Amino acid sequence: MEISLGVWVALVLGGLPFWGLLLWWWNEFWYVLPLKLRGSSTGAKLPPGHLGFPFIGEMLSFLWYFKIVCHPDEFINAKRAKYGDGVGMYRTHMFGKPSIITCLPEINKLVFQSEENFPLNWPNVDIVGSSSLVAVHGSSHARLRSYVVNVINKPDALRRIAGLVQPRIVAALESWALKGRIKAYDESKKVTFENIGKLFVSLEPGPLLDTIDKLFEGVVKGIRAQPFNVPGSAYHHALQCRRKLEAIFRVELEKKKFRKEAVTTDLMDGLMQITDDEGDKLSDKEVIDNIVSLVIAGYASTALSAMWAIFYLAKYPNVFKKLREENMIVSQNKNGEFITSDDVSKMKYTNKVVEEIIRLANIAAFVFRSVTKEIEYKGYIIPKNWNMLVWVRYLHTNSEHFDDPMCFKPDRWNNPAKPGTYQVFGGGSRICAGNMLVRLQLAILLHHLSVGYKWKLLNPNASMNYLPHPRPVDNVEVTFSKI
Repeated sequence: MEISLGVWVALVLGGLPFWGLLLWWWNEFWYVLPLKLRGSSTGAKLPPGHLGFPFIGEMLSFLWYFKIVCHPDEFINAKRAKYGDGVGMYRTHMFGKPSIITCLPEINKLVFQSEENFPLNWPNVDIVGSSSLVAVHGSSHARLRSYVVNVINKPDALRRIAGLVQPRIVAALESWALKGRIKAYDESKKVTFENIGKLFVSLEPGPLLDTIDKLFEGVVKGIRAQPFNVPGSAYHHALQCRRKLEAIFRVELEKKKFRKEAVTTDLMDGLMQITDDEGDKLSDKEVIDNIVSLVIAGYASTALSAMWAIFYLAKYPNVFKKLREENMIVSQNKNGEFITSDDVSKMKYTNKVVEEIIRLANIAAFVFRSVTKEIEYKGYIIPKNWNMLVWVRYLHTNSEHFDDPMCFKPDRWNNPAKPGTYQVFGGGSRICAGNMLVRLQLAILLHHLSVGYKWKLLNPNASMNYLPHPRPVDNVEVTFSKI
């Protein structure tokens, strides 16, 4: 018996709703149903939400809000509207795993402060490095963190770094004025990378540093990408860039091992000398992993913060005026000398501007953690082996935590933020090891900008990109000149 083409078409079309529903509920059947059937002796249940389609989960919804309509906070607002606030947890499936999103201060604090139950977990750990500071745990993490904090974040280190970074910042601003028209992100990235290259690997500006810069740009784009290792994907390109960076840094590492000239004192040198309790040093892979991950962290946060400083100060001339008044007094007292980290600590309004820039920059929208054992929290189950997505961006853009949150108001920092609502650098034992370094470099830039330069946005209403990090599509193009 033959079936006509029309009948086949009818059967296929008639079955589409069924297959669509099956795909939509597949992850719920696969991950959620077994947990519900098992039940809980305490009556606890899974947080509300939906795990979306097989493999991709809710990534299409995430990309819709972050890339298509460019309203990233609506991703969480939509969940709050549909499921209610509850305890600030929603189940989802993102970046290849079933996950729990957390977006309120109390639950975020619990996750950050419970490293044993919620260890840091990058979905694309092969990009940042499996033996890097952000990926290791326990004594290995404590050993590495202690060294890095001492080298880049303690008062003595900040005093040294303040003197090292300023010549390049001053020279960069002078070159911007000569150009007359710049893209703030591109130029900020360049001077940031030159300073990081010097501090971390003793590299001077030139073709090699330019190549490394371009490779890191590719790496950064893959950090929060869906981990599909197929040609053309951001993740695949990031892995290729990462391998090339490994090769470059391995050459630099070998040079340091066999050099005859005076020993330098950069971060790579220090990492090569770290020893554990048994006297063993880091392997070459561990050194390279940590250089890559630390450059990623310092490079993105500092360059983007500098770009947003230029953006917001152009948008809010009243803030620029107050900033300039404070910094002119400091400049006059220095008689042409560079400012120091001690000077920065006394610049009260400048430090408020720094905090407000960092709050609104929201460089990391969320932080990845894993779940090592099943946890119950206020009547809800957090399943073992799921991921936690600590949605820190939403803390900083929520009007329940900050009055008129999208307005640039440094004076809001006359009073401290409500507990748990300001987590731009994470929290707990994993709080960013270079948080004071970022603040210092931004304050130094603000000082030299405000006392000597003026600028104007060419596209004040430019649309925004939010992945991998928030920035205007024109990279903040401005006309720039000396005052």
